[in-house]
Order: sequence, then C-alpha cells, then structure tokens
Amino acid sequence: MRACTSRLTSSSGRYLKHLGYEVCYVRNFTDVDDKIIARANELGEDPISLSRRFCEEFSRDMMQLQCLPPSVEPRVSDHMPQIIDMIKQILDNGFAYRVDGDVYFSVEKFPEYGRLSGRKLEDNRAGERVAVDSRKRNPADFALWKTAKEGEPFWESPWGPGRPGWHIECSAMSAAYLGYTFDIHGGGMDLVFPHHENEIAQSCAACSNSNIGYWIHNGFVTVDSEKMSKSLGNFFTIREVIDLYHPLALRLFLMGTHYRSPINYSDFLLESASERVFYIYQTLQDCESVLEKSGSPLEDDSVPSDILNGINKFHSDFVASMSDDLHTPVTLAALSEPLKTINDLIHTRKGKKQARRAESLGALEKTIREVLTILGLMPASYKEVLQELREKALKRAGVTEEQVLERIHERTDARKKKDYVRSDVIRKELAALGIALMDSPDGTAWRPAMPLALQENSDSA
Repeated sequence: MRACTSRLTSSSGRYLKHLGYEVCYVRNFTDVDDKIIARANELGEDPISLSRRFCEEFSRDMMQLQCLPPSVEPRVSDHMPQIIDMIKQILDNGFAYRVDGDVYFSVEKFPEYGRLSGRKLEDNRAGERVAVDSRKRNPADFALWKTAKEGEPFWESPWGPGRPGWHIECSAMSAAYLGYTFDIHGGGMDLVFPHHENEIAQSCAACSNSNIGYWIHNGFVTVDSEKMSKSLGNFFTIREVIDLYHPLALRLFLMGTHYRSPINYSDFLLESASERVFYIYQTLQDCESVLEKSGSPLEDDSVPSDILNGINKFHSDFVASMSDDLHTPVTLAALSEPLKTINDLIHTRKGKKQARRAESLGALEKTIREVLTILGLMPASYKEVLQELREKALKRAGVTEEQVLERIHERTDARKKKDYVRSDVIRKELAALGIALMDSPDGTAWRPAMPLALQENSDSA
C-alpha cells in the first residue's frame, strides 16, 4: 500500500498494517513558496532555514498526537533535479510552453482536466483560483517553473534561474518515491482544486500511465461554522490546545468526526473527549488491577460464550467500520459495550460472582487494547495517562489537587455533621470547575468531568 498525503492519519496507516499491507507513506514538505519567501524576508531569515524550523516543530506536534512518522519525508529544496526532469518530460510531450524564463502547463492540451473536481475550463475565471497573466494562452494555465526574482532563492535550470511552481513539486516527489501509479493520495478538501487537479494533469502529461487508486480529502476544522484559518484569526495551535487538554483527548476529539466531514472546534466537544478518554483508561486500569489481584494464570479457551460473542461482535463492528472509509466515529461508539461489560464484571454484585470472571476481563481488556493501539489511542501506562488527565483538568479549573482534597475534607466533615446543604454546595462548586466527586465505602475520590456551565449550555442549546 503506497500513499502520498499530508494528512493520512496514523490510524489509517496502522489499520492498513493491521490488515497485512506493507505501507509506504510519503509526507512531503513544501519548503519553497511565495508565502514562505515573504515571511522569511520579513524576518530577515533564510527561507529554507525558516521552513526547516517549522517542519521540525510540526513533527514534534505529530509525535505528541501519536501520529506515525512517514516512511519518507521529502522536501522541495532537496528534489530540484527530479522536478526539473519532470518539467522537461512535460515539455517534450507537448503539454507545456515557455514564456520569458517561465514554463506553463497548457490545460487545453489535457482534455481530462477537471475530472477530479468536476470543474469545466470555462469555470476557471482569471483572478479567482488562477493567477492573472496576459502571457498565458489560457487563464487556467499554471506555472511549472517561475523565473528568478530579486530577493528570492533560485536554482539553475534549462530555462534559466528560478524555482518550481507549487503543484509540480508534489508530482515529482511522489513519483520519486512511489512511482507514477500508487494507491492513496490525500490532503485537505481545499486542495481538490486547483492543486490536486493540476497534479493529475501534470503527472499524466509526464507519464500517460500515471494513476492514483484513491483520493481522500479531509474536512475543515471550523469554529462557529467558519473554517479555522490564520487569515480569519480564529485558529488555535496544537500546542495551545494540548497545554490544557491531553494530546490523546485531542486525538479522540478529531477521530470523533469522520475525516471527510467538517469538525467544529468547541470547549464542550474537547471536554467531552477528555471525559471519554478518562473513562476508557480508568475502566482499563480497574480491569488491570483486578487481574493483578486474581494472581492465577488466565486460560484463553475458557472465556464464557456470552463474553466471547460480545468480543467477536465488537471486533466485527470494528473491522466493518474501519473498512468502510475509515469510519472512526462508529468504531469509537462500538467501544461502549465491551467497556460497560468490564465495569459490570468489576463493580456489580452479579458481575463479581460470574464464573471465569478473570478470563472474561482479560479477554475484554486485550481486545480493547488491540483496537486502541490500531487507533493510536493506546497510552504507555493507564496509571500515568490518568494522572496526566487529572493534571490537565486541574489546570483548566485553576486549582491544585491540594485545594480539591481540602474541599473534599470540608465536605466530609459537613456530611458527618449532617450538614447536607453545605455538602451539596461544595459538590456543586467543584462540579462548576469540572471536578466530579465519587463517594464509596472507602471515602470520596475525584475525577475530571464536564464543567457544569458547559453541561447546562449544551442542555439548553
């Protein structure tokens, strides 16, 4: 399975590997373009150095989100020979023309132009998604090579010093590592036109056998139904989000919507995701604790039939949903039943008495762990991630754990004095901060929860 995309999620890569495919995943970096050059000039920095710094920061963010690293990560500045060779081939095949040191692709020479986006040539009005240039034979023609301008980096070529156009780099680098025919190509939905449309045209012009098996395009992250973007000033960086929310909570939030659909960023949805991952990991840690106390070796072939049937159904639902265009929301929803079964076996009177309880718990935990691993949601340690989730919740609430425990102590004293009004006030005050209290014969514990105001706003919406 060969794929070239900037946003092929690591869950899809892991799932393809789970199915037995050998995955070659190429994620390219554009480190030379108009915006980078303009920003570098503003900062008085070399464009390639600026790009390298941001590429490294991006890789750190992806690591935090447990995204698998690509098989190869090519950069434009390292692949000028391949880019120039492809432009030569396109010119030799009669699909491009030269103008004053620039090279343009002639869209009229490629009758299938528009097959991905469904757009017709007459829809491409100059000045909208295509640059205005009177030297073009058609307003929709796009640059393969741009002649050098003062203050910009450049490379030598048969057409004079210059740099590549935006689209050609992706075709050249994917061909270098995957060939002209490969399985999956993806990116944001805003890249369907003109970027991916132009990639198809120039790749087919260079090699008539060029073909992509599947094009996948992810929806935008929106804020109040508007696309999140730097130009609108309504964006949040990954670093800003994971300063307050655990990276695995952010990952689950993103996977809670199908990748092709827009996903609305909100505190409510992030809190919901954070609460959900806490529940998942708490359940699995409780399961682990029970199994450690049981002490006896587990017999895989002695799991009760009703538990085994439930596990088989969960696995079947998982494969069906992930094989149906990576439908992660359905997969995440399917986790509910096996997690509920674990909690019933651990906490209910009936569950504690069930025959082969330890074997059932062991089989359930193993199955869920395997699915979480494929989804990229498996932590190094249940105990550690739960503590990290608590710390993030305390930071959002603006309190320390010592302060929370002090309030719990005050509430315990109030209950001993039968001052239930005071007890309820303390519980509600903590709930308003996103701190839920759980009473048991062993005392009172706390866990992160949806802040009361967000709950009430959601209920009234």
